[in-house]
Amino acid sequence: MTEGGAGVPAAARAAHDHAVAVGAPSYVDPETGYLVLTATTLRARGECCGNGCRHCPYPEGERPGGASPDAT
Repeated sequence: MTEGGAGVPAAARAAHDHAVAVGAPSYVDPETGYLVLTATTLRARGECCGNGCRHCPYPEGERPGGASPDAT
């Protein structure tokens, strides 16, 4: 379950899926070292923040300003 997963590198997708499976709110991107929130954590916020989060669970129509996930 990797929402916003288009263009997400395989290693990051695997790290995300593992974090979701163990109930972690985030994971460290294996390529960049950045902390990335999981789709589960973002959904629990209740609304899109509009920052273009990698695993944003909200449809584009519900994203402020047309924010789209960035694969970086």
